Amino acid sequence: MPSPRRVVVVGGAVVDVKLRTAGPAVLGTSNPGMMETTVGGVGRNIAEGLARLGTPTVLVAAVGDDPAADAVLARTTAAGVGCEHLVRSAHPTGTYTAVLDHAGDLVVAVADMRASDELTADDLTAVHTLLEGAGALVLDANPPPEVLSRLVQLARDAGVPVVLEPVSVAKSGALAGVPAPDRPVALVTPNVDELAALVGRPVPDAETDVLAAAGELHRRGVSTVWVRRGAAGSLVSTTEDGAVRAVAVGTTGGPVVDVTGAGDAMTAGYVHALLGGSGVVEAARAGQVCAALTCASPDTVRPDLTAALVAEHLGPAVPPIQELSP
Repeated sequence: MPSPRRVVVVGGAVVDVKLRTAGPAVLGTSNPGMMETTVGGVGRNIAEGLARLGTPTVLVAAVGDDPAADAVLARTTAAGVGCEHLVRSAHPTGTYTAVLDHAGDLVVAVADMRASDELTADDLTAVHTLLEGAGALVLDANPPPEVLSRLVQLARDAGVPVVLEPVSVAKSGALAGVPAPDRPVALVTPNVDELAALVGRPVPDAETDVLAAAGELHRRGVSTVWVRRGAAGSLVSTTEDGAVRAVAVGTTGGPVVDVTGAGDAMTAGYVHALLGGSGVVEAARAGQVCAALTCASPDTVRPDLTAALVAEHLGPAVPPIQELSP
């Protein structure tokens, strides 16, 4: 078997602070609970997930000159991610503070991403060389849009497909001009709210409306739009094969413990499977298994995540996939 191709990930690397309420969250007042600090960041999480699944991965991200950066480097390197190209920022290493309720669902989160927000194209000159022979470039929406546009151009010139992770509703609106017919993106991975921000209008969570919005992104140069819909599964819309519904796999490995990192795990699982030869629907299903496994773990990235674990829960049978009309 040939060696898997390297993936280059550019995005956020932060320290996650998770606050969990002891009971149902009550807004506007103090809630008893507990705190946990871990390493996170959308790009960094995806990179760790890919490495744990067995895909060679390099992370390019901005961190400060502080103990938090040392923690990010230690955890990420130990997972097998290449971290030789981290950018040292004058700002502190980013933080993501999430408030979860007693059931593990997100109540609110605040991200301090100044280190990533002020990245420039000059900070990322190493990406040009890293793209040589790469299987994919994964971008999260934390760097400035003009920087992301430049990286998409570099990937186009190198013949490397681009995966664009919107990160959040707030970040998605700024991404509208990044994909373009002359600056193509292979995959965008929004939830429904992020999809609405990407197209600049409300998008009801109904299949016809979601597919119509996906069509707008196709016309902007996006080949595949994979829309995550939680318990409803996901919709995969492609310019070549139309649209299909990927059935949700449900909770895998136990009840929901913590949803943090589930979307990042989905992206890692998808990219790993796609580079391994899977079609887009099978890759989406593998991603959903990774997300379910992550939700059943207290860790943002499961330390026991492996391709074998995903295969065990994926099972040999493919669930029903219904072709849809755009």
